[in-house]
Amino acid sequence: MSVTPTKQPTIVDIAVRLNLSISTVSRALRNAPDVNPQTKQAVLEMAKKIGYEPNTVAASLRNNKTNIIGIIVPEFVHAYFPSVILGVQDVVNQAGYKLMICQSNESFDLEEKNLQAMVSSRVDGLIMALSRETDHYQHIKKVQEKTPIVFFNRITEELAGSKVLVDDYGGAYQAVEHLIQIGCRRIAHISGPKNLTMCESRLQGYLDALNHYHIPINEHYIHHADFVDDKARECTQQLIDMDERPDAIFAVNDPTAIEALICIKQNGLHIPDDIALASFSNAPHSAFVDPPLTSVVQPTFQIGQAAAELLLQHIEEGDEYQPQTRVLETSLIIRESTKTDNKHHR
Repeated sequence: MSVTPTKQPTIVDIAVRLNLSISTVSRALRNAPDVNPQTKQAVLEMAKKIGYEPNTVAASLRNNKTNIIGIIVPEFVHAYFPSVILGVQDVVNQAGYKLMICQSNESFDLEEKNLQAMVSSRVDGLIMALSRETDHYQHIKKVQEKTPIVFFNRITEELAGSKVLVDDYGGAYQAVEHLIQIGCRRIAHISGPKNLTMCESRLQGYLDALNHYHIPINEHYIHHADFVDDKARECTQQLIDMDERPDAIFAVNDPTAIEALICIKQNGLHIPDDIALASFSNAPHSAFVDPPLTSVVQPTFQIGQAAAELLLQHIEEGDEYQPQTRVLETSLIIRESTKTDNKHHR
């Protein structure tokens, strides 16, 4: 015996039961001002009673709008990106949008597939941080022709559009200045991918702080670990093995710093007495490693809010929209990884 599938209730069913025209029911469901309150109430009660669900796909085709925002992030492992997503969600939910989330797992190929999935889902706009493998951008430029995109954190000058970032240069300068002020003079830097503006800005902050205090720049103290854990440890080991070992390391972000911290301790060295360690991000676990990390604070939730606000503005204004760049302030939290009596650095 075959079972006939239950037919999804439609506005026609509501209209027949209430003896109303289909157009009146449709307007009542849209909360149109020309339908009296009693009729609206009756329509909503009947819709609930018979289990009517609006056809959002059909509505999006009619309006050319899905009320869905997409966000693509490189990873969920560390706290930074989930916190940004919460900030995005805070703004888009209040504006009546749903959020679709994808992660590229630091892969260019997966980023490209995520982007295509977002386009196929007809998202109204996108918020994006690039994967570490992304060094050419045609797949993004093609989507930008029809879909607004706001970039954050992982940004490149090769892509136009609105961008949200923190003061990477100023935060790095402040962290390196702090290392100099506690007596460090052989300060190394473990950086990220060269193609990302964020990494270049932090590197420039490091270089300018050394220059300002007349500390010679040693190119052998600058390494690129590219956000790869094993590579971060490898870079740290190379620095430790130098004849003139650094007395401090400034890391591009907390995950890189934590790998450096593990390597330093495995070599029987002490932080900060043998090597001081400062970082960027202030991820939640940076306060709980041993010793706790000195790190530059980023307002991650606010980054997400700002990116969402810019994207909604772009969606609303359409072709009239002028791209904007928002730069949020950073600050330095000093913890035990740089607290020293200076005797080892004189």
